[in-house]
Amino acid sequence: MPTAPTSRNPQNTDELYQALQENDRRPYGRTRTVTAEELAEAAEQFAEPRPLVHALLELQEAYTYGSEPRKSPVVFARLLTLFDEQPDVFDERLRHMLFWRFKWVANALIALPEVPLTSLRQWLTEMRDRYEKAGLELQPCYAQAYRMAAHVGEDTDLAYELWAGRTRTQLSDCEACEICERALYHLDAGDDERSLRTWEPVLDGKESCQEEPARSVSYALLPLLRTGAADRARALHLTGYRACRRNPSMSGEVGRHLEFCALTGNEARGLELLAENRNLFDEVDSPLDLLGFLTGVEVLLQRVESLGHGELPAAGYPGRTWTVAALRAEVRGRADDLAARFDARNGTTAHADRRRTRLDRAPLLDALELTLRTRGLDDVAPAAAPARPADAVPESLTELIVRARQLDEEGHPDAAACWDRLRTLVAAPGYAHPDDPAAGPPARLRADLLADEAGRAGEKEEFDAAAALYEAAADRYDEAGAPGHAALARACALLPAGGLPGEHGDGPEAQAAALTAAHAALVRLHEEAAGLAPYQEARLLRLRATALGMRLQASRDEEHVAPVLAEVDLLLAFATRHDITGQVSGARLLRASTYAVSGDLPAAIAEIDALLDLLKAAGPAWHLPRTLALRGRIQLGLKDPRAAHADLTEGLRQAADWPSNAGGIARLHSDLAEASMRLGRPDEALRHLTRSAELELRRGSRTDAFCTYSNAAQLSLDLGRVEDCIALLDSLLAEPDIAAGEVDDRLVAQLRLNRARALHAGEDLKAAAAEYAALAAESAGWDDDPGSHAMIAAETAMILAESGAFGRAREAADQALAAHARTPRYEQLSSCLRELARLQAQHQGAEGLPDALALLAEAGRIADEARASGYRAKGRDLDSALAYEHGRVNAYAREYETALTALDKALTLLGEPEAESHDREHVGEWAECVRLAAVVEGLYLERPEPALARIDGAVARLTAVGHTEETEPLTTLAARLRDEG
Repeated sequence: MPTAPTSRNPQNTDELYQALQENDRRPYGRTRTVTAEELAEAAEQFAEPRPLVHALLELQEAYTYGSEPRKSPVVFARLLTLFDEQPDVFDERLRHMLFWRFKWVANALIALPEVPLTSLRQWLTEMRDRYEKAGLELQPCYAQAYRMAAHVGEDTDLAYELWAGRTRTQLSDCEACEICERALYHLDAGDDERSLRTWEPVLDGKESCQEEPARSVSYALLPLLRTGAADRARALHLTGYRACRRNPSMSGEVGRHLEFCALTGNEARGLELLAENRNLFDEVDSPLDLLGFLTGVEVLLQRVESLGHGELPAAGYPGRTWTVAALRAEVRGRADDLAARFDARNGTTAHADRRRTRLDRAPLLDALELTLRTRGLDDVAPAAAPARPADAVPESLTELIVRARQLDEEGHPDAAACWDRLRTLVAAPGYAHPDDPAAGPPARLRADLLADEAGRAGEKEEFDAAAALYEAAADRYDEAGAPGHAALARACALLPAGGLPGEHGDGPEAQAAALTAAHAALVRLHEEAAGLAPYQEARLLRLRATALGMRLQASRDEEHVAPVLAEVDLLLAFATRHDITGQVSGARLLRASTYAVSGDLPAAIAEIDALLDLLKAAGPAWHLPRTLALRGRIQLGLKDPRAAHADLTEGLRQAADWPSNAGGIARLHSDLAEASMRLGRPDEALRHLTRSAELELRRGSRTDAFCTYSNAAQLSLDLGRVEDCIALLDSLLAEPDIAAGEVDDRLVAQLRLNRARALHAGEDLKAAAAEYAALAAESAGWDDDPGSHAMIAAETAMILAESGAFGRAREAADQALAAHARTPRYEQLSSCLRELARLQAQHQGAEGLPDALALLAEAGRIADEARASGYRAKGRDLDSALAYEHGRVNAYAREYETALTALDKALTLLGEPEAESHDREHVGEWAECVRLAAVVEGLYLERPEPALARIDGAVARLTAVGHTEETEPLTTLAARLRDEG
C-alpha cells in the first residue's frame, strides 16, 4: 500500500539538506523511513552527486535502525558505485561513513537466512579487500569475522582471539559495542562473573552509544540474577526496557526483558509489556531480530500456561484475538521455522540449541518486585481468588436462593458470592426456576439480583445507574408481591450507597438542600410503607440517619448535628428492641462519625471504643475492620499518627477475613499511607498507596484508582525513585480504557504530566520535551481551565530552553502568558520567565543578553501585577528572586558591574536573617546571594578585599543567628579568594 508523502518535495539542495536534518531528528520507524525514501528520490533530480550521497546515507540508516535489513545492502551498493565512479565527491567524513557501513551490510546479511553462507564470506572478503586497498587497519574486518563465527556457532574461540587481540582503529565499533561482544563471548562460555566484569563500564553508564547500554542490559539481566545481584537487575530492567520498548530494531532486547519477567515471578508484567510491544509482531523485518523476540515471547507464554493460565488473553499478531495458549502455539511454530532456516543456512544446530536453552531455563526467583504495581496472574484474570473462601455455596438451587437472602438480610459479606453464583445460573441458557415456595417466584429472584447489582454500582459511586437499578428492582418486587422489599428498594434509589443520583450543584448549600429533600422523601416513604419486616424497617431508619449525616458533612452546620443524633437514637432503639446486631453496630458507628464531623473527637473515640467492645463480644465480626478504620482516621484528626497506624493495621488484619469488601480494604490502605507519611515512613506509604489503587481498580472504581496511582507516582518521584515512577505511569497509560480515550482527559493529562516530570528528573530531556509539548498543545483547548494550561506551557517552555530550543521555548512561554492573563499563575510564570532568561544567558552569553533581559522584563511585569492584586507568594518573594536573576543573567553576559548592582538590590529586598528566623529557605537564599555577589566582586571584578569583607560579615551574621551550615560555601570561597590574592 503506498504511503502518503510526509514532506514537500525539495526544490533545491538547501531545502534538501534542511529536510534531511529535520528527518534526522525523527525517531526510527516507518515515518522516518518513508521520508528518507522520498528525499533520496528527490535528490536524484539535482546535478550535484553530493546531495544524493547524503540522502542515500540517511536512507540506509533509516533501514538499518528501522529493522529492514533486506533494503540496507541495496542502498549501500548504490553508494559504493558512486564512490567507485566519483571518489572525489566523498570528503574525509563521507569516506569514513562509507567504510563504517561495510559493517552494517555484513550485519544485515547475517540477519537474512536466505543469504547463503558463501555470500556472507564473499562480503567479508570484499570488506577486507576494500580496507586493504584504502590503507585501513583490519581490526573491524576481524570483528565482523568473529560476529559471523559466533552467529554460526563454529570456530568462535579462534575468531575471538584474532579480533580481541588487535588494537582498535577509528573504524572499530564503539567501545560500548565491543565491550558487549566481549562480554557475550564470556557469557556463552558460561562465565557469568567475568562477563559482568567486562560489562561494568557499560552497565555503569561510562560507555554508551545509540544501542548501548540497552543491548548489554538485556543480556546482563539473567547473569545478574544468577550471581545474586537481583536489586541491580531490577533497576537495569526498568531503565533498559524503557530504552528499547516498541523499537523494531531492538525487538530482541524486548524479548529478553519478557524472558526476565517470566523467570522472576512477574508473568503479569510480562503480559503487560507484551501488549505494549504488540507492534513488533508486524513491524520487525529482520528474521534474526524476530527470532530473538519470538523466543522471549515464547518463554513468557510457556511460563504463564504452565501456571494454569493458558486461557488468559494475550496481545499477538494483528487480525484476531489470542489466548496465551493459542499465541504460544503460533509463536512456537514461527520461531522453530526461523531457527531451522538459520541452521540450514549455517550448517549447524546453534540457533535451535540456543532456543532450547532459553525455553528449558527454570525460573531464577519465585518473586522479584519489579515495579510499584506488583500484580500476579490472578489479578489480570477475570476474577481473583479470595484470601478467605466464603462459606460453602449450597449446590441446591433452592438452598442457594434461601442462603443468599439470609446472608443479605444480615448484611453478611458472603452474600456477594451467593448472588454471583445465582446470577451466573439465571443467565445460563435453559435456566429453570425451582418450583418451591421457599424460592419464591422468578420475579422475586430477578429483583434480588437487580438490588444486589444496584448496591455494587452505588459502592462504585455510579449513583445514577444505582438509582435506576433500584427502581427496576422495586418494580419486580411489586410484580412478585413483596411490598416491603419494593419499599426498601425505592428508599435505596433515593440514596444509593450514600450518594445522590443526578446533579445537585457543587456547593455545600445545594448539596445540603438536596439531602434535606431526600430525607423528607425517605420519611414519607417510611410512613406510607406497609408490610415491612423489622430488618427492612431498620434499613429504612439507617437510610434516614445516613441522609442527615451526609447533610452534616456537606454543610458543617452545628444546627444539623442534633437531627442526625435523633435519627441515630431512633435506629439504635429499634435495632436493640428487635436484636438486629448489624444495625445496632451501624447506629453506633453513625453516632461516632457524627461526633467526629462535628469536631468532638474525644466523644467519637469513646463511642468507638464502646462499639469495639460490643463487636468483640457479640459481633458482627465483619464490622470490626470499618470500625477500626474510623478510629484510625479519628486518631489522625487528633494528630496521633502512631495510634492511627496501629488501629488501621489491625483493621487491615481483620479485613483479610472478609476479602469481598475490597472498597473498605482499599480505604484502609489509603489511610495507612497517610499515617505512614506522618510517621516519616514514605516507602511504607508508597506500598499502601499502590495497593489501595490496585484494589480500587479491581473493584471497578477506576477514576479513584488512577487518582491514587497518580499520588503514588508523585511520591515515588519525590523519593528519587524516578524509574519506578516512569514504569508505574507507563503501565497505567497502557490500560485499555485510557488508551481508548474512555477516561477523563484531565486525569490522563495529570498522569502524563507526572510522567513528563519523571522523564525530566531521569535526564531523558528529549522524551520529556516531547511529552510536555504534546500536553501543552492539548491543554491549549481547555477553555474552562486556562490556569492548568498556563502551568503546563510554562513547564514546557523551561524544558525546551534546557534543551537549547529557545525559539520554541519562547513560543510556549507566550502561550503560558496568554493563559495567565485569564487565570493568573504569578509564581509559576515568574519562575518560568526567570529560568528561561538564566538558561539563555548561560548558553549564549552576551549574545543572548537582550532576549534574557526581555524575559526578565516580563517577569517584572508579573511581579508588579501580583503586588497590585495583593498576592503573596507561597515560595520565593518575586521581587528579590527577580533581582537575583538579573544578577546571574548579567554575570553570564560578563556585565559584572550591572550584575553586582542587581545582587545588592536582591540582598536589600531579602533582608538579613533574624535571630528568631526558622525559614531555612530564606536564609539559604540570602547566603547564596551573598556568595554570588562575592564571586562577581572578588573573582570577576578582581576586588577581593570588599568581597572578603562581604563574606566575613555574612558568616558572622549567620553564625550569630545559629545557621552555621549555610556558612560553609562562604568560607570555602573566602579561602579561595585569599589563596588567589
